[in-house]
Amino acid sequence: MPVPSPSLVRAIQSIEDAKLPVGQQELRRAIRYAEKINGNAMHWTGVTLLEHALGVLQLLLPLQPDADTVTACILQHALESKAMSPLELQEEFGPRVRSLVAGVHLLSHVNMRNRKSSVEDLRLMLLTVADDIRILLIILCKRCFALERIAHLPPTDGRRVARDVLNLFAPVAARLGIHTLKQRLEHLAFPLVYASDAERIAEQLEQLHGRYGPFLAPAAEELRRGLAEQGITASVTGREKLPYSIFRKMTSKSFSHIESLPDLFALRVIVESEDDCYRVLGALHRIGRPVTNRFKDYIAFPKPNGYQSLHTTVSKVPGVPEGVFVEVQVRTRAMNREAEYGIAAHWSYKEGGSAQQSVQRVQLQQALASQHSVETGMKSAPRLVDHIFVLTPKGDVVELPEGATPLDFAFQIHTDVGIGFRAARVNGSIVSLDYELENGDVVEIVTQRASQATSGWLQLLKMASSRSRLKRYLLAVHQNDALVRGKQILVDELKKRRLPKLDSDLSLLRLHDGKPLTVSEREDLLVKLGQGTDKPGSLIQRLDLLRPYRASIPAAPVKTAAPRFQRKDSLVDLEGDVPMPMKFAKCCKPQDDDHVRSSKLIGIITRSGDVMIHGAKCKNATRGNPERRIGVKWRKGV
Repeated sequence: MPVPSPSLVRAIQSIEDAKLPVGQQELRRAIRYAEKINGNAMHWTGVTLLEHALGVLQLLLPLQPDADTVTACILQHALESKAMSPLELQEEFGPRVRSLVAGVHLLSHVNMRNRKSSVEDLRLMLLTVADDIRILLIILCKRCFALERIAHLPPTDGRRVARDVLNLFAPVAARLGIHTLKQRLEHLAFPLVYASDAERIAEQLEQLHGRYGPFLAPAAEELRRGLAEQGITASVTGREKLPYSIFRKMTSKSFSHIESLPDLFALRVIVESEDDCYRVLGALHRIGRPVTNRFKDYIAFPKPNGYQSLHTTVSKVPGVPEGVFVEVQVRTRAMNREAEYGIAAHWSYKEGGSAQQSVQRVQLQQALASQHSVETGMKSAPRLVDHIFVLTPKGDVVELPEGATPLDFAFQIHTDVGIGFRAARVNGSIVSLDYELENGDVVEIVTQRASQATSGWLQLLKMASSRSRLKRYLLAVHQNDALVRGKQILVDELKKRRLPKLDSDLSLLRLHDGKPLTVSEREDLLVKLGQGTDKPGSLIQRLDLLRPYRASIPAAPVKTAAPRFQRKDSLVDLEGDVPMPMKFAKCCKPQDDDHVRSSKLIGIITRSGDVMIHGAKCKNATRGNPERRIGVKWRKGV
């Protein structure tokens, strides 16, 4: 067992001294397990994994974490080291701790590097996976801890981490209304991403401080005494807008100097009741001069994330320099905690309180859906629970639908991985093909050169894209066999109908429904025959069997002896002397015409491959498909 460092000992002592809903024995047990599985392994922030976990826990303490959250935070690296499987973690600490650790393990890999998804998709991913708010709280505190130790990273990596915080994690904290974490993240990341802008704003703030001095604290105390004189008990504090908020406001409003911001300075008034909030508002408007169109009642009309407060901007407040506007926020203690911690303010778990957990999950989903609706202008938000996210062994995040199998995962990685699928390990254990993946699973695919993919796999694939890739592969593999089989089927059908033979160029298939086909397209027709998706009789009906041969078949010499046709066939000749069985139509009976030698004839190729001979004036002949007509004439000398 490695000897703990002094900083580690101090961290453990400070956590034990905090009033946590977990006994010291359970706390020590979790720490011993973390020491055992992590050893002296280092975190990329320059401390050991255990020191990192305890540092994150210290940032989490103001949010009043429950026992499961404390344990999961300490064991957050258990699945990374692979010294402990998810099943072993569940056996030692229960299913709730396992679920929390798996969620933290998954979301720890979410960043903007090498991601095809948009920033908003990644934010929604964070919210989708973390249907348990405690996972997000740990993740946000992890980012805070990383930013506090960013100096241990090379400048390029530090800027990348800070950029992820500004684009992904701080907006998620804002969406959940956890402003303490949001502001801390933004304050730490802003100077790393926008160094020149941060320096410019710092210089302007320094100029203002030099001009006005530290007036906010005295003004807050003066306002508190003024309210007390009117019988209102309140606590009043002052705050200056943080640099990143200043930067965003100046950018959106195209301001060049921070003095243009009407809410650069603010006073916050905390009272006991909602009635006191409105009493304070009236007193403020008597004490100072309210600014037009700068009043907002978020008590009567809360923000989508639950934020409630009265906002008003006033000038000529006692203790505030002349010409300086001050935004005053008035709220109750409960509203203030809600503003500071958002959904986390009332996210509490009780032992065995599964019903309470379900209610709180619903509250989270409703809050996120409402927030998304406001931000995007959509009447309804997308479902947040119809997708899961799993990890590759390298830590890449893969999005899959609920119920997806390891086969789906393999095809989403690459078609070749899916085709070569041999087995799958999920969290280190071999699983069956129909195993349903869960959020945070680490999936490893074992492949082989000789594919064993079959059409039976189609029943195991949940994703349409995976099924499509497998179908294309199966079609390509079996296409040659289907082509040979389809060619033989057509040859047999042509022979049965006494039609011309199929040559090597597939010339019989040159015209299909009157359209010319390439050799590849002709082969596709034969493949369909071989696969059973088309019938030979149906295909022959759509072909022009004569045109390809008219130019290539030489005219037969005039024979004195009658050909071996039926007696009625000996009366007529077909154009090009193509040998085909013929019949005289019963509708017009052209062979019975009194003027046989002078009447004109029309030949129509029937669907059975015979030539039906009509008189030229027969309505049935003139209504037929012109593409099926063939020249017919009375034989000379008959």
